[in-house]
Amino acid sequence: IFCSRLGGDERRVDSRTIYVGHRSCPANEAFIPPKFCDNRIVSSKYTVWNFLPKNLFEQFRRIANFYFLIIFLVQVIVDTPTSPVTSGLPLFFVITVTAIKQGYEDWLRHKADNEVNKYPVTVLEDGRRIRKESEKIKVGDVVEVEENETFPCDLILLQSSRDDDTCFVTTASLDGESNHKTHYTVPDTEKDLESLNATIECEQPQPDLYKFVGRMHIYKNNREPAVRSLGPENLLLKGATLKNTQKICGVAVYTGMETKMALNYQGKSQKRSAVEKSINAFLLVYLCILVSKALVCTTLKYVWQSKPGQDEPWYNEKTQREKDTNLYLKMFTDFLSFMVLFNFIIPVSMYVTVEMQKFLGSFFITWDKDFFDPEIKEGALVNTSDLNEELGQVEYIFTDKTGTLTQNNMEFIECCIDGFQYKYRDASSELDGFCVTDGPVNKLQQKAGREREELFLRALCLCHTVQVKEPTEQSQCQVDGRVDEVDGLGVDGEVLQTSEALRGFIASSPDEVALVKGAMRYGFTFLGLESKTMKILNRNNDVEMYELLHVLNFDPVRRRMSVIVRAISGDTLLFCKGADSSIFPRVRQEEVERIRMHVERNATEGYRTLCVAYKYLSAEEYAQADAGLREARLALQDREQKLMAVYNQVETGMSLIGATAVEDRLQEEAAETMEALQGAGMKVWVLTGDKMETAKSTCYACRLFQRNTELLELTVRTLEDDNLIELNLRGSSIFTSFSSLCCRSWSLTNQDYGFIIDGATLSMVLNSSNESNSSRYKNLFLQICQNCTAVLCCRMAPLQKAQIVKMVKNSKGCPITLSIGDGANDVSMILEAHVGIGIKGKEGRQAVRNSDYAIPKLKHLKKLLLAHGHLYYVRIAHLVQYFFYKNLCFILPQFLYQFFCGYSQQPLYDAAYLTMYNICFTSMPILAYSLLEQHICMEVLLDNATLYREIAKNAMLRWGPFLYWTLLGVFHGLLFFFGVRYLFSNPALQDNGQVFGNWSYGTIVFTVLVFTVTLKLALDTRHWTWINHFVIWGSLAFYVFFSFFWGGIIWPFLRQQRLYFVFANMLSSVSAWLVIILLILLSLLPEILLVVFRKPRGPHARQVEPKHTDTLTFPLCFTTFLPLFLDAVLHIFVVKRGWLLLFSIMYFSE
Repeated sequence: IFCSRLGGDERRVDSRTIYVGHRSCPANEAFIPPKFCDNRIVSSKYTVWNFLPKNLFEQFRRIANFYFLIIFLVQVIVDTPTSPVTSGLPLFFVITVTAIKQGYEDWLRHKADNEVNKYPVTVLEDGRRIRKESEKIKVGDVVEVEENETFPCDLILLQSSRDDDTCFVTTASLDGESNHKTHYTVPDTEKDLESLNATIECEQPQPDLYKFVGRMHIYKNNREPAVRSLGPENLLLKGATLKNTQKICGVAVYTGMETKMALNYQGKSQKRSAVEKSINAFLLVYLCILVSKALVCTTLKYVWQSKPGQDEPWYNEKTQREKDTNLYLKMFTDFLSFMVLFNFIIPVSMYVTVEMQKFLGSFFITWDKDFFDPEIKEGALVNTSDLNEELGQVEYIFTDKTGTLTQNNMEFIECCIDGFQYKYRDASSELDGFCVTDGPVNKLQQKAGREREELFLRALCLCHTVQVKEPTEQSQCQVDGRVDEVDGLGVDGEVLQTSEALRGFIASSPDEVALVKGAMRYGFTFLGLESKTMKILNRNNDVEMYELLHVLNFDPVRRRMSVIVRAISGDTLLFCKGADSSIFPRVRQEEVERIRMHVERNATEGYRTLCVAYKYLSAEEYAQADAGLREARLALQDREQKLMAVYNQVETGMSLIGATAVEDRLQEEAAETMEALQGAGMKVWVLTGDKMETAKSTCYACRLFQRNTELLELTVRTLEDDNLIELNLRGSSIFTSFSSLCCRSWSLTNQDYGFIIDGATLSMVLNSSNESNSSRYKNLFLQICQNCTAVLCCRMAPLQKAQIVKMVKNSKGCPITLSIGDGANDVSMILEAHVGIGIKGKEGRQAVRNSDYAIPKLKHLKKLLLAHGHLYYVRIAHLVQYFFYKNLCFILPQFLYQFFCGYSQQPLYDAAYLTMYNICFTSMPILAYSLLEQHICMEVLLDNATLYREIAKNAMLRWGPFLYWTLLGVFHGLLFFFGVRYLFSNPALQDNGQVFGNWSYGTIVFTVLVFTVTLKLALDTRHWTWINHFVIWGSLAFYVFFSFFWGGIIWPFLRQQRLYFVFANMLSSVSAWLVIILLILLSLLPEILLVVFRKPRGPHARQVEPKHTDTLTFPLCFTTFLPLFLDAVLHIFVVKRGWLLLFSIMYFSE
C-alpha cells in the first residue's frame, strides 16, 4: 500500500538496505550480504609504522622548523664557520619534545580505542545469545543491551522489556544531556525476533545526532510487506546509556566510524591567538635583520679583499681549487655562511617555551579552587590551551540569556485563562519545591468559567513529552518524597497515594516539567503514558484517559509543539503550545487581545511565556492529517520539509485558551559580573531566542541597561508602524532608521545608550539581496553598536548568533571576541568567536564539548578574564619580547666581531655556548617567570577592573614596546662587545704577562651576556617564589659549573678543544673579574635606577602581605644595595691601573 505512494524519486535516494539478522527477505530470495565497515573505532592519528614520517612532515610544515632545517643542511653541505651541531641539536630538541608530546597523546587515544573495541557485548544469532567483542559487530546483527550498559553501535529499537514498548536513554557522553530521553520500538514487530523477517531502508551515515530518516519493511506469510516509518525516536546512538529499562534488543544500522558519535569526532577549526600573529610579524623583522647582516658582511668582505694584498696574503696563499671557484658561487656560499653564523638571532627554542608555557599554564585554571562548584562537584575545564593569553584581550562578549545569565531552573509563576489572571499563592504545605492545595483555584478579581479552566489545565497535562518515572524499591523506603536523578513529584496525601507521590518526572526540557507541576497546583495531575494512553487525575480525583494519536514535535523554526489526542467520548482534539509569535497568527484575532496584555506584562517582568491553544478535529480533518503525517514520515527524502508542511496545515484555525508564565532566575552574581566586565572596557551583547520584553527585563536585572540608559530600538514592530510589507520598503525604512540613529552626537554627552534589535530585522540587515545595501547596512549597524554600552539581539536563530559574531570579528580593527553559552543552540557562536566558553548548565554539554574553556557558573567569567587572562597575557608578552631581546644581545657581538677579523666568519663563541645558550643557560628562568609572575596580585586585579584596559588591544606586543626591547638589546650588545674590547686594549691581563686570546675574549663577552640577561629578568620579577630563586641562581651556577667542566677535561670526541682551561684561566685575572662585574652593572644601571626611583602607583603596585610566605622581597634589597656598590665601582674605575688593582683586592677582601 505504502510502496505505491513512494514514487520513483524515493527509490533513487542515496540510502542503504539492511537485512535484520542477516536473513533474506522474502525468505525464498537469495541473500547477498552487503558490505559495510566493521565496528572498530579509530580516533588515533598515527600508527607504529607511519608515526615518524607523518609527524616529521607535520612539524616541518611550520615555517620556523623548516627554516632551521635548511640552516642545518647548509651547515652540513657548505664549509660553514660553526658546527652543524649548533643548529641541529636545538632543532632536534624541539622536534623530539613535540614528537614525544604528540606521541603520548596519540597513545592515550589508542588506549581509549582499545577499551571501546574490546568491550564484550551480547549478539543474538540463530536463537542463541553469543558474547563477542564490540569491534566484531556487523551491520544487521541483533544486539542485546542491559540496563546501565552503553550502546556499542547505532541501533534501531526492536524490542523492550517495558510493557509500553519504550526505553529510557541518557546521552551524556554525546551531548552532555543527563535528562532521560524516551525511545520507541518499531510498531508491529514480532515478539520473537528469531522469526522476524524485515529489511530496513535508511539514509547513509550523517553526523546530525537529532536527525534520522528510514523505513522498515516487515514481511509476514507471503503477504504484502508492512511499511513502518523510522525516525530519531527509534534510533539508539552509540555512546548513549540505557536507563530504567531492564534490557532491549536492536538491530545495528551504523557501525564503527560510520556511527553518529564517530562522525562527530571531526575537530574544530584551529584558532590562532593575536600573540602568534605578533610573533610572526616580529620574526619577519628579525629575519630581515639577519639577511641584512649577512649581506653587509658579505659585501664588506669582498670590498676588503679587493684591496691589494688582502685577498691572498703571503702567509695564506690560495689553493688551485680556490682559485678556480666561480666568484659568484663563492659569494653565495659566503652569504650562506654568514646566515648560519648569525642565525641564532631567530629564537627556535621560543616556540618550545611558548608551547610549554601555554600547556603548563592552563593547569592553573583547572587547579583554581574558586572555579569549583559544589553543586555539580566540578571545576573549570580547559579544552584549548593555545588561547590563554586571548583571555586578557577580549573586547566583545556575546552571551546567551537562558542558562547563562539565568539559571535555567524553571518555576511556574502564574497563568492567564481567557484574559483572567491566575496567580498561585502559597496556601498550604510545601513539598518538593512547590505548594499543593486541595482548596479552590485562587483568583485575582474574576476568573474564567470552570469548563475553560479545565480545558486549559488538560492542555498543560497533555501537550508535552514528559514521562513519569516509576518508584523503585529504594524510593519506596524514602519518607521525605525525594527521588533520585529526576525532578521530584509529590502532592497532598488526599490526592495521590504514597507510592504515586514518589514518582518523578523525566523530561528533556525544564520548561515542560514546570508546566506539568503548575497544572498540579490547580488540581490536574499527569499520571503517565501507558500503551499510547495518557492518564490524568482531575480535580474530582477521577482518572481521565486520552489516546495519544500523534506528537507534532517542537523545533526552533516553528517554535511550538502539538499533540493530537482522542478522548473516551470520541472527540479528537489538537492541543498546541508555543511562543506568542508563532501562536497568535494561527488563532482567531479577537481572542489575541485578551491574552496579549498579560503576555507582554509577564515578559516585562522577566518571565518566560508560552501561549496555549486547542482545536477540535472532525473525522475528515483527522483522517487527512493522519494520512499526511504517515506519508511524510515514510519519506526518505525531504522528510523534515514534508512534515513541516503537514504541521503547518494542521495547526491553523485554533482557539486561544490562555498563556503561562515561568520564572527563570538570574545566575548567582550575574549583575556584579556584567558590571565588572563593562568596567574593564568590554562591550557585552546579549544574543537570545527569547522575546524582547523578557530579554530587556533580564538586561536591566543584570545592570547591562541602567535606568538612565537611553534605549535605541530597531525591531519589526518599529518598522511596521506604517504596515510596510514590501521588502525594499522595509530596506529603505531600515536605512532611514540607521541613518537617524547614526546622526546622533555620541561624543557630546555622557548619556549611555543601549541598542535592541530582533532577528527578523537583523536578517534584513545581514541577508539583503542587494550587496551594496547589505554592506551599507552592516557598516551602519556596527557604527551604532560600537557607540552603545550594551546591545540586545532577541528572537535570534542559532545561525544568526554566529553571523553576528563573525560580523563583529571581521569589522575594522579585528576586535577579539568571546562567546559564552550553555546550550546546543550556542555552539555555532562559540565556534565562531576567537574564544568560546561553555557553561556546565542544564541544557546539555554540547556547548562545553565545543568550547575552548568551560566554567560551572557565569560568575567565574570575571576571574577567568580579569585575573587569569590579564596575567597570562602579561606573562607571554614579556616572554616573547624577552626572547627576541636576549637573542639580539647574543648575536650582535658576533656581528661586530666580524669587523675585527677580516670578515672571515670567525665565531666569537665556542660551539658549546652557541648550542646551550637558548636550551640550558637562559631557558628556565623565563619559563618560570611566564608561569608564576604576578606583577599585580589577583585580588587587586579583581577589585580594579579598569586595570584590564591597560593591556587591551595587544598593548604589550605593539611596535612601540618591540622597538624598546630591540634598542635595549642593541645597547647591551654594543656595551658587551666594546666594553670587553676596551679591557683588551692592554692585552697583558695576567700577573705573569700572559696574553688572552680570542676565545677568552668571547668567553668574557658570553659570561657578561648570560649574567646580564638573567639578572635583567630578576629585576623584572615582582612575585618571587622559591622556584624563581632556584631557576635564576641555579641557571647562573650551572653556567659556571658547565664552563669549568667543559674546559677542564680533554674530551676524546672533539677534534679541537677551544676552551681547554680558558674559563678557569680567565677567572684568575682580577681585571677580568672587574670588567665582568662593571659591564653587568652598567648594563643594568637604567633598570636599577628605574626600580629605585619609580614610585608605586596605588593599586597598580604589587602588594605584598606579610602572611604570604612564598612572596619574597629580595629584589628590593638587591636594588637598594646595588647603587651603593655601583658608586664604589665607578670611583675605582677612574683611578690608574695600579690603584685599580689595589682597590679591587681591598674591596673583595672586605
